[in-house]
Amino acid sequence: MIEFPWLTLTIWLPILGGVAVIVSGDKTAELTKWLALIVAVLTFLVSLPLWLNFNPHGGIQFIERTPWIPSFNVYYYLGVDGISMPLIILTTFITMFVVIAGWEVITYKPSHYMAAFLIMEGIMVGVFSALDAILFYVFWEAMLIPMFIIIGIWGGPNRVYATIKFFLYTFFGSVFMLVALIYMYFQAGSFSILDFQQLPLGMTAQVLIFIAFLLAFAVKVPMFPVHTWLPDAHVEAPTGGSVILAAIMLKIGGYGFLRFSLPITPDASASLDGLIIALSLIAIVYIGFVALVQKDMKKLIAYSSIAHMGFVTLGFFIIFAIFRRPEVTSGAVMALEGGMVQMISHGFISGALFLCVGVLYDRVHSREIADYGGVIHVMPWFGAFVVFFAMANAGLPGTSGFVGELMVILAAFRADFWYAFLAATTLILAAAFTLWMVKRVIFGEIGNDKVAKLQDINRREMLNLGVLAAAVLAIGIWPKPLVDVMEPTLQHLVEQIQVSKIPGVAAEIAQSLK
Repeated sequence: MIEFPWLTLTIWLPILGGVAVIVSGDKTAELTKWLALIVAVLTFLVSLPLWLNFNPHGGIQFIERTPWIPSFNVYYYLGVDGISMPLIILTTFITMFVVIAGWEVITYKPSHYMAAFLIMEGIMVGVFSALDAILFYVFWEAMLIPMFIIIGIWGGPNRVYATIKFFLYTFFGSVFMLVALIYMYFQAGSFSILDFQQLPLGMTAQVLIFIAFLLAFAVKVPMFPVHTWLPDAHVEAPTGGSVILAAIMLKIGGYGFLRFSLPITPDASASLDGLIIALSLIAIVYIGFVALVQKDMKKLIAYSSIAHMGFVTLGFFIIFAIFRRPEVTSGAVMALEGGMVQMISHGFISGALFLCVGVLYDRVHSREIADYGGVIHVMPWFGAFVVFFAMANAGLPGTSGFVGELMVILAAFRADFWYAFLAATTLILAAAFTLWMVKRVIFGEIGNDKVAKLQDINRREMLNLGVLAAAVLAIGIWPKPLVDVMEPTLQHLVEQIQVSKIPGVAAEIAQSLK
């Protein structure tokens, strides 16, 4: 019995829908926008069976496998597990609000603008569902094109500099990943990612492959010190571009660590975990201080994203420090779960914060904190949403921002007190830079005449922010459904990486355990 191709539909519906939106043109702009919204909503609806019919204990599911380039054993090979499926739902969910957010704001070539996001949505779903390395790489590189266009055409005055920097950083790291994938193809005889995970690689090969993956994934996260492209890209990108960049594209780097680095090169990951932990803690602490001195709201949120994504990589690599403590019998799965929950949560919170900045920019055409003040007096509903998302960004209990950070900090305590101590400083730093922005922008006396003339959010903006607030609250109050979906997959991953891939070493470990 052939299962219905839900993944193929989720990938190609928005891509073909994007082409249809371009063909519809800008002469009927209103019809074009409705077409884009219908495609985005339909894509979200066809992605829901992935969640509703998913069996957490079923391993890779919704598998589709068709020969693509038979001479090189390359397949159109798709499937999802508890790691990739929530990220696909996040992608289709957030894209709807990006389309709605650009409804009245984008006046220059709106059909191309909407189409770029729809096409990028399909490509990102492809990244999360690809189980063939070449297919993954094609989708991975294809992501650059629509984002390059979005920033380059609808971006700010320095958009050319930002797009070139974004492209060069991300493309440079990807080249090394391609070399690693080709090497493993010659070892495995196929490009199947699942076959790569079974390869008995020596330590030297693992270290080189790990570094190649690190160069690709660290740029995407982005990790310190290859993070400098992100603030520039955010500042110059239109609101929708910033939302997708923060909510989805950064998560692809974290996903890469879970899908490639940890299961394929566990010995190298264990040997080099100190480097990743150090870089993660620098991102959490140092970038938190950098965020404190920002004068541009978008830059502040961009640096905040780097700090929060540091929690993700910390959670993913702290597990090896836990393994080294025989007296600690648990915590590794919780660390991975914390990193995953943090990725999903950050998608909602950062997306909402960039939408809030977009609301103000559309009215005042400034992102400078000094150009505001007392917004709550003229925009009470908007002010309430900003305060709520700021609290979530600072990790307020009861919001999704608290859940992931707490799980990573608790797991870090089981590895090393100082890891946990340094990670926990984000609870202070995030509150400091987020509340400082809120105090200057939202509260106080009305700053100037432009602020005094502001109108509160309309129904479209209320819908966007209201649904995202509900999602942040839902995960914060009841994270169990999300955790239950991920836990069996992450438990299996922990079991995978606890066994050495170096020939002969696994047998020695098994003998020593008897």
